[in-house]
Order: sequence, then C-alpha cells, then structure tokens
Amino acid sequence: MSSPTVLRRRLGGELGKLRAQRDLSAKDVAAALGWSASKLSRIESGLVSLQERDAAKLLSHYGITSPEEVKQFLKLTRQSRQQGWWHAYGDALPDWFRAYVGFESDATKIVTYQCELVPGLLQTESYARHVIRAMNPTESTSEVERRVALRMDRQQILDRRDPPQLWAIIGEAVIRRPVGGGPDMAEQLTHLATMAHERPNITIQVLPFSAGAHAAMGASFSVLSFSDIPGSVAYSEATTSSTYSERPSEVTRHENAFLRLMASSVQPEKSITWLRQVAEEYDE
Repeated sequence: MSSPTVLRRRLGGELGKLRAQRDLSAKDVAAALGWSASKLSRIESGLVSLQERDAAKLLSHYGITSPEEVKQFLKLTRQSRQQGWWHAYGDALPDWFRAYVGFESDATKIVTYQCELVPGLLQTESYARHVIRAMNPTESTSEVERRVALRMDRQQILDRRDPPQLWAIIGEAVIRRPVGGGPDMAEQLTHLATMAHERPNITIQVLPFSAGAHAAMGASFSVLSFSDIPGSVAYSEATTSSTYSERPSEVTRHENAFLRLMASSVQPEKSITWLRQVAEEYDE
C-alpha cells in the first residue's frame, strides 16, 4: 500500500480533476465552501490531509451523488490520513520535511543534485551525525541520535526488493569538505563508490570545479517520480523550509537542469574512481 503522503496526492489529484471537469476555479470553489484558496490548493497538491467531512463537502459541491463513488472517495480519504512509519520520530522530523519523506518512500525514481553535502539516502551514520550536529548545535545528544536514526531508516528503501532508481550528482565541494575527521570522510566516499559500483539502481556523478558556471548554481534540488500516480514532484530545500512543485513546467525545468548537470559532470565510472582516490587521500 502506498504511503499516506502519496495517497493524499492521489486524492488531491482526483479532486482537482473533478473541479477542472466542471470548469470551476479554485478561488470560486474555496469561496463557496468558506475556505481559503491556499487550503484548497494544498489539498489538491497532497500537501495536507483532508477531513472526511471536508471531502464530503467537496464531493457534494461537485455533484457527486453516487453512493459507491462517494464511498470510494471517503475510503481513500481515510487511508490518506493514516500515519506513516516516520510519525514515530515526532519532532525529529520537521513538519516541512514530512511530505518529502512520504514521497521518497514511494518514489520509483529519484534524481538529486547536492552542492553542499552527500544526499541523505547515501550518508554513512558517522557523516550524518556530524552534519546533523553542525546544523543543530543546541540539541541534546539524544535528539541528534533520533535524527540520525531517522536518516538511517530512510535508507531502507534502497534495500527493498524493488528499490528506486537513484541518480545523484554531487558538487566537488561535497567531497573536498572534511566533515568529521579523515577516517569519517574516507568511509563516506568509499561508501559512495561502493554503492555506485555494486548497486545497478544507483548512479553517482561528481560535478567538478572545472565545470565552471552550471545549470544549478547555488541550488540543490530533487525530482521524484512514481509508478502508480502520474506526474513528478520537484523539491528544493532551505535551512528551515522547503518548496514542492508538481506543475509540469516547473518539473520540466528541474529535469532539464539535471540533464545539463549530467553533461557537465564526470562520467559515472570515472566518478567512482575519483571518489576512491579522494578517500585514499583522507586515509593518508
């Protein structure tokens, strides 16, 4: 069964179709129900959960009266409100990042460009601990460890029988910045090289400084795709917030930027060799 996040997106997509089929604007529907336009937008985007009573109001407004059709919509609404596995981590998972973890759990393809750090799905425990501590200097050791455990649990999707295709491009700064000590970085870069070499679903490229100006200057991002729902989600993250977009034009812009980054980066096999060489330098 899909995660609640993806079920919310599916439900929102179906409700958006009903509205479009009736040639109604989001602003008019929201006004008729006494909602804000942003509330309806977030429902249709799957970024917030929907109460059954609100789902019933929308269905009624759209003229959906078939008992069976109403039943199916309300069933999907209930399923989309269930808690994902990540709920157990509570405050260790910021509200603005919860939707991403849900999308990540059900994605069949993830492409990501990271200019500052190793993607979370590919971090070693030691590297993750140093990064999380640096970004949360006032948190207790136990709080940091909960965040580390969450990051490690996210990586389980790479070990399932049908893991997602993961294509990661990392800037050269990522492999040159010594996070932790030499042994920590050697372990991290060796892990990247091993994953890219041994896992057919994982590809890693390094974007060298020599590439100069490139298609994503100063902007890390990810694009996630799914098998059971149409469309992809483009995601970008700041220190305390994030942005999601599923508009085809926005997703295409991110996908095209990634293609240009691929062309500017060192090819996968040579990237593996480079990662191992730099790992040896840290070991020394």
